[in-house]
Amino acid sequence: MKKESKSTKDTGHSFADYFKRALNPLLVLLLLSEQPMYVYEMMREISKRSDGRYTIPLLYPVIQRLLSQGYVCEGQKAISDDNRVRQYYEITSDGISYLRQIEAVYAEMSKAIQQIHQNTGGGNA
Repeated sequence: MKKESKSTKDTGHSFADYFKRALNPLLVLLLLSEQPMYVYEMMREISKRSDGRYTIPLLYPVIQRLLSQGYVCEGQKAISDDNRVRQYYEITSDGISYLRQIEAVYAEMSKAIQQIHQNTGGGNA
């Protein structure tokens, strides 16, 4: 008997959900390697740089995980014009090392997927 795969309806998660979960830390660390940012600023930048195709509606869990792993630290706090406290985050030296590692893994995996796709006639789909 053939085992059925679970659909998005069964699991509550789509391929895009799992893909983003894996890539979100990479994107956050990439942004923070440029400059300290607060969460909403990161969300806007990711959306802007992807022409709105990539959004992260819940970035705080990603930040908290990176904080607990020591890849990110809290920077300065600032008060916005509308009296909101903006907590800036910065990448740590461990975060930079980790970023380089996951960039290499991402590049290798992307290359492998492209090779598989080309060698299976995936370009005809």
